[in-house]
Amino acid sequence: MLSNDASILNMNVPDFSAAMTGTTEFHLADFLGKNLVLYFYPKDNTPGCTAESMEFRDLHPQFKQHNTEIVGISRDSLRSHEGFKSKLGLPFELISDPEETLCLMFNVMKQKNMYGKKVRGIERSTFVIDASGTVRKEWRGLKVPNHAQDVLGFIQALTPASQLVAV
Repeated sequence: MLSNDASILNMNVPDFSAAMTGTTEFHLADFLGKNLVLYFYPKDNTPGCTAESMEFRDLHPQFKQHNTEIVGISRDSLRSHEGFKSKLGLPFELISDPEETLCLMFNVMKQKNMYGKKVRGIERSTFVIDASGTVRKEWRGLKVPNHAQDVLGFIQALTPASQLVAV
């Protein structure tokens, strides 16, 4: 866990590895020198998570231009992630976190009410990690509409014009 309280703003993220879609394993160290957007979402193939992933997909070229990679994270299996990624045509990878290792590290597990029952699940959250591995922005308990655009706006302000990348 990065911190005992909910916020992890301005904390350095320790290197970690995790299973992800595609042919390689995720290693945070591989992203040093780039900005990284990690978005935690509750479940593949649900309306809100589909809409959120599609917003990040649609803005992906603009994130790339600002030297930024995007990675989605949920507790779903790699098989579920591969299907979700293919169905939506996502140009970025998804991390499978069934043991909740990353969910706990980023403090995104919460008690939620679902149809009158208390359930434990992922609180929809997004983190921007800068090129040096420090959390620069966090959104918790967010609403999906226009969220990816808000994240892009933050990235645009974070990235100096001299670091823009031709896509």
